[in-house]
Amino acid sequence: MAKNSPRLAVRAVLLHQGRLLLVNAYPDGKSDLMCAPGGGVEVGASLPDNLTREVFEETGLRIDVGAPCLVNEFHDPAAGFHQVDFYFRCTVIGSAELAPEWQDVENIVTDRRWVTQDQMAQLRVKPDSLIKIAFDEAPISYDPLELIVR
Repeated sequence: MAKNSPRLAVRAVLLHQGRLLLVNAYPDGKSDLMCAPGGGVEVGASLPDNLTREVFEETGLRIDVGAPCLVNEFHDPAAGFHQVDFYFRCTVIGSAELAPEWQDVENIVTDRRWVTQDQMAQLRVKPDSLIKIAFDEAPISYDPLELIVR
């Protein structure tokens, strides 16, 4: 088990015109795994403020953060890594266009795209429950601890 505290992160369930925003957060093509945009929580800022910052850094979009909808946690026992993700339903403020000249400030996100439910079903996405949470608007949910996937 990890000797350090779990890493806390926030993620956006951002639907616009029937499409969900997904990102690939593995630099240099290390993985094709897609996830909801977001990232680590900084001390001294609220979860919504952290999420607003992270989504803007990764996508260039401004958002309004709504209600929480999912808690997911995963770990890598061999490395002692454990992360707890808090997902919030969000809406876009202003344009939802993903500008082609955009670049993630940390150069981690290599792909970002709006996907329909059918398109999402053809991708490798984590967590598994994200499609149901996003498109079926299931009530707040908890995903038990699972092994990290790359």
